[in-house]
Amino acid sequence: MHQLENLYRQIIMDHYKNPRNKGLKEDESYVTARIKNPSCGDDVTIQTKAEDGVVKDVRHEGSGCSICCSSASVLSVRMKNQTVEDALGLVDDYLKMIIDKNTAINEQLDDALAYQGVRDFPARVKCATIAWKAFAETLKKG
Repeated sequence: MHQLENLYRQIIMDHYKNPRNKGLKEDESYVTARIKNPSCGDDVTIQTKAEDGVVKDVRHEGSGCSICCSSASVLSVRMKNQTVEDALGLVDDYLKMIIDKNTAINEQLDDALAYQGVRDFPARVKCATIAWKAFAETLKKG
């Protein structure tokens, strides 16, 4: 298990130091949602572009801890080219994985599986979920 935990730590740090899809677009075809967590300072904005029921692009911008910021990057990679329905299902599976130890793990979460250990640290749950909740908001608004 130690090797797996090390791999997960590497995924988190890689996405924190080298975020993918960072930077917002000035394009009206994107739907935007921002969530701030005043208790810890995490502040994330997610933009989503969906066409014909498919997520074409996900962008993020914000500040916060490594878990918050890297999670937004992982999300932005994982959700591209998913149907809106499948994307919402993945968000639901991710949130359940973070909150409930008894939830079956959906292997389709790919790199997002790196965050399953967060559920052992209740104070960090919001850090790991803020971008995912903002992403779901963008899909529901659009």
